[in-house]
Amino acid sequence: MEKKNINLYIITAIACLFIGISGTIAVYRYLPEISNNTTTEKTNKTVSVTEENSLKEAIDKVYNAVVLVQSYRGETLVSTGTGFIYKKDNQSGYVMTNHHVIESATTVKVKDINGNQIDAKVLGGDEYSDIAVLSIDAKAVLKVAEIGDSEAVELGDTIFTVGSPLGEEYMGTVTKGILSGKNRSVDTGDYVMDVLQTDAAMNPGNSGGPLVNIDGQVIGVNSLKLVEDEIEGMGFAIPIEVAMSAAEQLEKGEKIARPMVGVQLSELNNLYALYRSGIQIDNSVKSGIVVVGVDSGTPAADAGLQKGDVIVEFGGKEITSISTFRYQLYKYNVGDKAKLKINRNGKEQELEIYLNKES
Repeated sequence: MEKKNINLYIITAIACLFIGISGTIAVYRYLPEISNNTTTEKTNKTVSVTEENSLKEAIDKVYNAVVLVQSYRGETLVSTGTGFIYKKDNQSGYVMTNHHVIESATTVKVKDINGNQIDAKVLGGDEYSDIAVLSIDAKAVLKVAEIGDSEAVELGDTIFTVGSPLGEEYMGTVTKGILSGKNRSVDTGDYVMDVLQTDAAMNPGNSGGPLVNIDGQVIGVNSLKLVEDEIEGMGFAIPIEVAMSAAEQLEKGEKIARPMVGVQLSELNNLYALYRSGIQIDNSVKSGIVVVGVDSGTPAADAGLQKGDVIVEFGGKEITSISTFRYQLYKYNVGDKAKLKINRNGKEQELEIYLNKES
């Protein structure tokens, strides 16, 4: 009985071993086929990738029109900025940049995107609009930028810049952002400008470069002069309509005609200047600008303005600083009439002034 049981156990063990081996062979033979089928089905799925958000086509439309502007005093390079070619005729290409980029230069050169250096002539510049126009040989023009419409761009729209931050080493740098604000008023301390606001990265050297929409059209001229050093993520650009209006006169070598009043002014809180001029202001006056001198034969003299008057309104708009006064004044044309509200010896009165041309 024990012998039969032993034989039975041996036979059972052999049978189990055989079945196990056979099963293993079957698994190795057939499972890879199933596994491969499953894997193939997963890896053969295609993923569609589109470039609808790429700015490549827009960049291509303006890239070769952008130049590095190099300002020299004698043989010394004193500053660099960016410019772009906005116009071309049979003789010349016309480059727009910021006035502050070239204002201290005795000679100016530009360098195209291929690294070719080209002599440039300053046709004109305007400090208030911060626009300057240069001319180069028409044969040196690689491309002319297309001019767009800043009014057509909405808040949140994608925009980009092309420029030369930090000079020649990084010329042709493209940065992208959105239009963050329209009709922003920025006070430089000397004047107020209405500008476009963007969060596209800008650094020294970007001044004068184009602000561009997604169609590759220039909608503004970047100006780093309008940005305080400690502010990050905020850039400003002069609307292209303002820039082009200035350029029309500057490219002809003409000075931009703006109205003049004929006064010397002081801020209300500049007590030292008022003391030196022998002026005392009534304590009831809380805002405005002070007339410290009136030139004879000028609109101010003809209107009856006097030393010590405080200009509190111009054209119905409150005046809080000299820069806001210029801002309101320059909205008028030569030959226009405007109303002034002044405070004289603590009493307000209105005057009418006829605006002549700046000398």
